[in-house]
Amino acid sequence: MLALSDAVRNGVIANAEIVLVVSDKADAAGVDLARERGLNTVVIERRARQREEHEAEVIEALQKSNVDLICLAGYMRVLSPRFVETFSLRILNIHPSLLPSFPGLKPQRQALEHGVKVTGCTVHLVDNALDGGPIVAQRAVPVFDGDSEESLSARILEQEHVLYAEAVNKIVNIDYRVEARRVLFSQPQ
Repeated sequence: MLALSDAVRNGVIANAEIVLVVSDKADAAGVDLARERGLNTVVIERRARQREEHEAEVIEALQKSNVDLICLAGYMRVLSPRFVETFSLRILNIHPSLLPSFPGLKPQRQALEHGVKVTGCTVHLVDNALDGGPIVAQRAVPVFDGDSEESLSARILEQEHVLYAEAVNKIVNIDYRVEARRVLFSQPQ
């Protein structure tokens, strides 16, 4: 979230503004940091509620803010079909692997366990499949022989911050369409 905020402020993401930061955890580090930056921030806690009830409140807050694009960052919960349909093709997620490899939790550990030599990160549109939506952008990160889950995660995170901003800028500023599972931009990449 902070990397995207910096990218908007520094013009890396052109023609965009962050109109709302939503967190489901009051103690999330990003909540105070977003408020310190003057970003409109709301905490909508799950409070042991059913997913549908919680998401209805989040949807209402997003719609009241006239959100055009939702950028998930650290939101570790699968969105319901209702939520995805409400914001169809307007939800982006960043995942620390080269999807479709290693979806779900602990992708860095999965990469190390599988012995791959290259992993990376993926920005994708969210659909009803777990980390399965159409891919917007990817960036490769080498896996070194001495890597731990932590060292690999740190290198991937550096690339995530750059890639996410680039992908959001493309989605905001370049016409695109989705054909099958492909995101096609109107300008050459």
